[in-house]
Amino acid sequence: MIKVEFLGPIGKPSLELDITNLSELAAILQKDSEVKDWLESCAVAVNDTLVSSLEHELKDGDRVSLLPPVCGG
Repeated sequence: MIKVEFLGPIGKPSLELDITNLSELAAILQKDSEVKDWLESCAVAVNDTLVSSLEHELKDGDRVSLLPPVCGG
C-alpha cells in the first residue's frame, strides 16, 4: 500500500492506495473534487524526495506527499 498525504491548505485526510506509479495516482485524484484544483500547482514528493515524472514507480510502503504552493513571511 502507498500512503498519500495532502499537506498545507489542501486539508484532506491521508489515503492508502494500492497503486504502482504516480500516473495511477493522478488518475484517481482527478476524480476527487477536493483535490483536483490543486494538482497542477502542487509539487510531489516520494519519501521526502521531489519527483517530476508521472511514471515514477512506487513500492509498497512508499509515502507520497502533495505539496501545495504557500506564501510565507
